[in-house]
Amino acid sequence: MGSLPPSLDLPSPPLGKPSHLQLLSETTLLNLFKSQQSHLNYFFQNLDFSQALSFTQTLLNSRGTIFFSGVGKSGFVASKISQTLVSLDIRSSFLSPLDALHGDIGALSSADVLVLFSKSGSTEELLRLLPCARAKGVYLISVTSVSNNALANACDMNVHLPLERELCPFDLAPVTSTAIQMVFGDTVAISLMGARNLTKEQYAANHPAGRIGKSLIFKVKDVMKKKDELPICKEGDLIMEQLVELSSKGCGCLLVIDNEYHLLGTFTDGDLRRTLIKASGEAIFKLRVGDMCNREPRTIGPDAMAVEAMQKMESPPSPVQFLPVIDHQNVLIGIITLHGLVSAGL
Repeated sequence: MGSLPPSLDLPSPPLGKPSHLQLLSETTLLNLFKSQQSHLNYFFQNLDFSQALSFTQTLLNSRGTIFFSGVGKSGFVASKISQTLVSLDIRSSFLSPLDALHGDIGALSSADVLVLFSKSGSTEELLRLLPCARAKGVYLISVTSVSNNALANACDMNVHLPLERELCPFDLAPVTSTAIQMVFGDTVAISLMGARNLTKEQYAANHPAGRIGKSLIFKVKDVMKKKDELPICKEGDLIMEQLVELSSKGCGCLLVIDNEYHLLGTFTDGDLRRTLIKASGEAIFKLRVGDMCNREPRTIGPDAMAVEAMQKMESPPSPVQFLPVIDHQNVLIGIITLHGLVSAGL
């Protein structure tokens, strides 16, 4: 390919740095972190705990949905805290003040609580929302950092989040104020979690895609192979005639059963290697699966938790790669493999 015409030549990347920029020193960055830590400490040391307690108790006693609202960065924080509550099995939702004034306010009822996040307490969109929300009978709570603001004066309750100053050198960019909003909201969320006695299982039910959720929700029967996927054989079958079954099902074993599907034992890849070492000449062709199988394999039931199966596979005296799944009458109904558990996210 030839070179581009002069008019289409791509500009070269600039070398060096613009003259108005300075190198960031380690000391400068460290001092910023220390300053932010100091601003956060100011918040913790000056927070009115009685306000925090009243706020938390009000949310705990709510008979309806806990709505959160805010604009800009405070809106992002309000949305995140709402999502945290939902994940803890608490009815909550984010309400955009703009969308609320164009129909979404219909979601509010007199049983609900509306929490309004605003650093200044003078956010115009929230102030316009207030009378409309009050007409719906909603209990109104403001969370602000400036004293004696319009939003706080118009709500049923106000929580003051003490703010020493923003980390921003101009004291303008909302970086410390949003940090304390998030810390406050998420701490309250965890206190509600404890007050409502949320169990680990209930938490997991709201996080089915996560590893914790899967470990508390998935049972053996949810991840086991069954029916045509099972590498089965009879104890009288010749080993050499079952090599295809041993390798084709991807389980690394044969499940030895009788005519009623009762599990009699297992024959693994390792058993095959040991058989080849011990047997000599034509004797290998006469050996039957029942002669070399393990008559006391580890097993598990279908209703056991999948994480329990993994623990059983890894237990002494030596780890195994699979567990036959049997019912209370020792009838084979499936097999669970270590690979299957890992693939399921456990």
